[in-house]
Amino acid sequence: MKNCVNLCMENLTIGFDAKRAVCNNTGLGNYSRLVIDVLSDALPDANLRLYSPVRKENERLDPLLKKDNVRLVTPSEVSGKLFPSLWRVGGGIIRQLKADGVGLFHGLSNELPLDISRSRIPSVVTIHDLIFLRLPYCYRKVDRMIYDYKFRKACENATRIIAISKCTRRDLVYLYDLEPEKIDIVYQGCDPQFSLPVDDAVKAEVKRIYGLPENYIVAVGTVEQRKNQMQAIKALAGLPKDFSLVIVGGHNRSYYRSLVTEISRLRLGERVKFLSGVPFRYLPAIYAGACFSSYTSKYEGFGIPVIEALSCGVPVLAAKYSCLEEAGGDGALYVDPYLVDDYVDKAKSLLFDSDLRERLVMEGKSHISQFTSQNFASGLLSSYRRALDN
Repeated sequence: MKNCVNLCMENLTIGFDAKRAVCNNTGLGNYSRLVIDVLSDALPDANLRLYSPVRKENERLDPLLKKDNVRLVTPSEVSGKLFPSLWRVGGGIIRQLKADGVGLFHGLSNELPLDISRSRIPSVVTIHDLIFLRLPYCYRKVDRMIYDYKFRKACENATRIIAISKCTRRDLVYLYDLEPEKIDIVYQGCDPQFSLPVDDAVKAEVKRIYGLPENYIVAVGTVEQRKNQMQAIKALAGLPKDFSLVIVGGHNRSYYRSLVTEISRLRLGERVKFLSGVPFRYLPAIYAGACFSSYTSKYEGFGIPVIEALSCGVPVLAAKYSCLEEAGGDGALYVDPYLVDDYVDKAKSLLFDSDLRERLVMEGKSHISQFTSQNFASGLLSSYRRALDN
């Protein structure tokens, strides 16, 4: 049976829920595009069909659509075109999957069509996190209810579940009472651009474009309560005045305002810089120019910014208590996300102990060697084979 499954993988038509790949340029969008990219190379004879309720210009997706075995699919029925969101979760997409001869469907962003189990099409769903249950105060009640229904339903209907970390698998078992045997842990990598050397001239140019200070700590991630940029801002007041903080990411308005208020209270206006809408291609240079990367989120499913920073050869200060110790390994120092003094102490070590920095960079490079595109593809295909075998 397994030999048959391995052979069938080569010519399989695989469908993907590609809404995030088309519409999102961070987080779930990056994950979705990375899955498609590594599998299009690993399975050159397979047909990868990206099912999206809408077609949208996206320069990050365009290179994938130029590959011979990748094609974008949008609703073909009138009802699907009129009600694309319903098409994505209902019978419309199921009918197209069957018409296209899809032999396996992968929900890349925590969701599956509601009737996928009745279709007899084997399915896999990636669950990134259950943060809305761990930190409910960060979400509106209606959003928590919607997420809980969609995620729980997807886990029930899926043939296999992919968790992006041990932390997420623990949460699925504990919070949804799922059998661990149904869940495959598949670590993702980050975009290959972060592993390429950054030329000094490029670093200087990016520094000039954004007016970056000489010595700065970088914090990449959406500016929202869960990401905990407040801790870094409060800690900055306890660090020497020639060090600044550069926060890169889109803003949640209310949390952003609270940060600005705290910056004003601590008189740090000249030492904190916010950047949003930064082109993806500039991120490696911003990381590489930093003293260290700060990512003390209160809870994460995995923490790609940790991998990105380590890939750029930059040490990381990350938070305890979720998955970030999996992401950073021995290449990072870890703090209690609720203790500012802990942050200050660890930050001073990173800023002034050159031997520590050198060791962390070396061990970080060693640690992230497991997060390669090849390992990512292998893990995905292993989960797919289990789904087909069932």
